[in-house]
Amino acid sequence: MKIQYKSMHSIVLATLLSSLITGCGGGGGSSPTPANGISSTQKNEVLTTYATIAELNYEKALADAQTLQSAINTFATTPNQINLDATKTAWLKARESYGTTEALRLSNGPIDAEDSWIATLYKTPEGQINAWPLDENMIDYTTAADGSTTSGNIIDNTTSFTPNGGSEVNVTTITKEVLSQLNENGGDANVATGYHAIEFLLWGQDQDYASFVADTITNGATTAGQRPLTDFTSGANAQRRMTYLQASADLLVENLTTISNAWQSESTNCTTGIGCYRSAFLGTLTNNDASKNIATDTALKNIFIGLGVFIKSEVANERIAVAVLTPSEEDEHSCFSDNTHRDITTNYQGFKNLLKGEYLGASKGKSFYSLLSTAKKSEIDTLISSIDTKITTLNTAITTEHFDYQIKEGSSYRQNIVNAKNSMRDLGDKMVSVATEFGISLTTDDVTDPDETQL
Repeated sequence: MKIQYKSMHSIVLATLLSSLITGCGGGGGSSPTPANGISSTQKNEVLTTYATIAELNYEKALADAQTLQSAINTFATTPNQINLDATKTAWLKARESYGTTEALRLSNGPIDAEDSWIATLYKTPEGQINAWPLDENMIDYTTAADGSTTSGNIIDNTTSFTPNGGSEVNVTTITKEVLSQLNENGGDANVATGYHAIEFLLWGQDQDYASFVADTITNGATTAGQRPLTDFTSGANAQRRMTYLQASADLLVENLTTISNAWQSESTNCTTGIGCYRSAFLGTLTNNDASKNIATDTALKNIFIGLGVFIKSEVANERIAVAVLTPSEEDEHSCFSDNTHRDITTNYQGFKNLLKGEYLGASKGKSFYSLLSTAKKSEIDTLISSIDTKITTLNTAITTEHFDYQIKEGSSYRQNIVNAKNSMRDLGDKMVSVATEFGISLTTDDVTDPDETQL
């Protein structure tokens, strides 16, 4: 896969560094008085709701990843078409629950914090879980435009492998530790782990070298990657491919366990990491760990920055605009499985969940939205209603045109996707005025990743 931009699994570091103010007890920290009188108690209530959603969502993502892990192990024991198809179904289900967690990113939380005790304790696992886009040639063979197959990848090297621009790793035996060493070794494109590595191993490549219409590599407009079962049975390196699949699932479950644990009910100490971040986030750590507590307004500032950057620069720009304005099916988020429409849908739903204090359609407490002025609610409602309509159209159209065809010049659905992207960027900017109502000062620069792809 041609890499045209870097993966955005990093936080907007410069902005968040300036806001890493910690304090003891229940949060503290000084900020302008909220314009509509939001109290400290109400702020704590919305942070509790946010934490509850994080806990529930990561628990679901972990459970679904464990189901995927089980399906992969069953497939490894009995490698037949039925079990391969069941594993693909398990992957698609796992993506649904993980997709809504992504709005929790970019907020200096345990998923991707790059500094302080948070990064030290939780190891910033986002890049191991969901990094993209990946250069699939690094993992396994691909079919070139002339019909030949590539080589020189992790799976067909049985002694050592050196990623492009990286350092040598012993790959005699493929384990989760080996894959962890390989992941992003030498650059963001060198992705060896996570959902998308598993996706590629299950589906194989989904590329079109001639044109979108004259698809000579895969089998038509509505067909995803077509990896044959023989790749896991009688084909060259079949056992290494299966071992890679199992090790990837094991590492995915391990990393999601770490993050799920971070959001568990409050702990009294941070020895294991279980509940430590949630406790610091809510300002309840005591004794030697009290210095880890995050000031209430700092937590709010990080959240509003994260929500804004996520929906504006990550979803709207990197996951939609780059694909539709190129246009390139290689820049789809889940290009191998043709599941990008669900990535967009669940990412957007995750944003709405956190803004409105909901999970799986049920309220989980007082929300950021509930405390906003009537005027601000109206502005957000207008944007959300508009995006909801466009997301529905995107998903409905999948029965006739996959996302990679909807982004093509001439598709009657292309403008719908462009309009959805524009509205999401506007929604990201709204986080500035939402923050203002909570007494937090932000600018549109704060909710825009400075490294987003310029088109």
